[in-house]
Amino acid sequence: MAEFVRTTSENTDFRNLIHALDEDLYLRNGEAQLQYRQYNQVDLIDHVVVVYFEEKPVGCGCYKRFDDKTVEMKRMFVLAEMRGKQLAAQMLQELEKWAVEEGNTAAVLETGYRQVEAIRLYTIAGYSLIANYGQYIGMKESICYRKELR
Repeated sequence: MAEFVRTTSENTDFRNLIHALDEDLYLRNGEAQLQYRQYNQVDLIDHVVVVYFEEKPVGCGCYKRFDDKTVEMKRMFVLAEMRGKQLAAQMLQELEKWAVEEGNTAAVLETGYRQVEAIRLYTIAGYSLIANYGQYIGMKESICYRKELR
């Protein structure tokens, strides 16, 4: 049984998981991943979810403020050996629920073309492809999504 714990970016398990995420992204994207490092900072994020399975941290995600009523989902990751168990989908639902509880009405996110699992997750979860926003404009490896939250 999975447990979804709301925490902050100071959580040690979260920090260890995003280190594993960065390694995974570097393996997928090579040197191109380095240009994203500046956008993946997680200092002082108040909305983090860590997924535990049999008391072991196996996944994470977070969101930060995008505009007055919109959050940006960030740092979504599940360890490779735990994929296929719907943990990422449940974690995304937990993050969306939290965002709605805080008065938000929409979520945006960025992912890469090589992250086919993420693209599938976001599409099934109801996210729609949008033009790249902000720092992702002109980045050919990036694709962006948006979802109205209820």
